[in-house]
Amino acid sequence: MRAFREAVEAQDMDAVEALLAEDVVFTSPVVFKPYPGKAITAAILHAVARVFEDFRYEREIGDPDGPDHALVFSARVGDRRLTGCDFIHVNEEGLIDDLMVMVRPLSGAQALQEAMAAQFETIAKEAEARIG
Repeated sequence: MRAFREAVEAQDMDAVEALLAEDVVFTSPVVFKPYPGKAITAAILHAVARVFEDFRYEREIGDPDGPDHALVFSARVGDRRLTGCDFIHVNEEGLIDDLMVMVRPLSGAQALQEAMAAQFETIAKEAEARIG
């Protein structure tokens, strides 16, 4: 999805958030249970932007006009390099209603999990502020 990719690459997290449907479901690469809702998904994505270094999308997979997209990326968390993919589904309004992220290798996923765990309190506060 071009708009999502451009917003992420520009580090414009407000634009990323604007692309999320209210009922979006975020599936983390390091947590079993999905996160439903725009507020928590936006807070998580803001945290990811703080955690990832040297982030860049490598390629897009899928029909640009279709509802399903895959964006392959590379990044670094601390001294660990990782690759991953954002799997995106958009609804009839063109908003993201499903976002699943996968990463590899295991050492990169572990570094990501540790870095995101350190962000947990901030994520919770940001999500609560977005709800109202």
